[in-house]
Amino acid sequence: MNNTVTRPSPEGTSSVFVAVIGRPNVGKSSLTNLLVGEKVAIVTSKPQTTRTRITGVVTRGPVQYVLLDTPGVHKARNKLGKRMDKTASDSMGDVDVSMMLFEPYGALNESELALVEMLRRSGPAIAVINKTDLVKESEDLEARKAELKTLGVFDDVYTVSVKDKKHCDELFDVLSRYAVEGPHYFEDDAYTDMPEKELVAELIREKALLFMRDEIPHGIAVVVEHFKERPGSDLVDIDANIYCERESHKGMVIGKRGAMLKKIASAARVDCEEFLGCRVNLQCWVKVKADWRDNEYLLNSFGFRQDRSSR
Repeated sequence: MNNTVTRPSPEGTSSVFVAVIGRPNVGKSSLTNLLVGEKVAIVTSKPQTTRTRITGVVTRGPVQYVLLDTPGVHKARNKLGKRMDKTASDSMGDVDVSMMLFEPYGALNESELALVEMLRRSGPAIAVINKTDLVKESEDLEARKAELKTLGVFDDVYTVSVKDKKHCDELFDVLSRYAVEGPHYFEDDAYTDMPEKELVAELIREKALLFMRDEIPHGIAVVVEHFKERPGSDLVDIDANIYCERESHKGMVIGKRGAMLKKIASAARVDCEEFLGCRVNLQCWVKVKADWRDNEYLLNSFGFRQDRSSR
């Protein structure tokens, strides 16, 4: 993976940094993955799947798009939640344009209204109504667009369906209007700045979210402790620790005779092999760190730092 490094580029190149923001489960990670063309952010139907800022990079000719997929803003109940909210709000002040996603129906909630107020102070923004595949009448969509325009913070309102892959590609033309002339920040073939270890950890956490009950996965963190290519082969050995907050949760993650842990690890291994392009020997262990979501030291050691800068 490539770190953020500016370097001499052909004349006429430009970059646009985009904060992808919105309420939980509105489709931010799905849209980011679709635009990037690679899986850089894990996706589940559960809110708060994204915990940190995920960077997706797309280079199209002279323009490089840097998409910052942020955690969904929600009412924080612990220190991890506060860090997630701060990550989302900080990202808005560190970009060329914010792209806020909305659903076609329902009243705007407190978190969405708070984001809108932040946008009044943070610079250019566009609104994107996702999930148009759920729209019953065209009048409903027009009403939603009108509602968002009256907020007075968006340069324009666009409509897409990530599920049906409709009109998403058109967002590149929209975002290119906010590009700033200068060198690209990433290699042109890069699609994220996340280290391979972090991506593997996220893939394992995604499987836990998919396979387990709602109350357990949010208390789970995954840390890859060992990642090494085996000499003379196309095999990578990976050891990962799955941390949970309770002994009772540990038993659930492991499952009867280890069945749940085996299911999580097997599914994650398949994705890891596809992502890494080689065979993977994945070993997972489950450990308990009580109330880690409220422990500053453990939050830092598990990778939830907030000193990462986009540029």
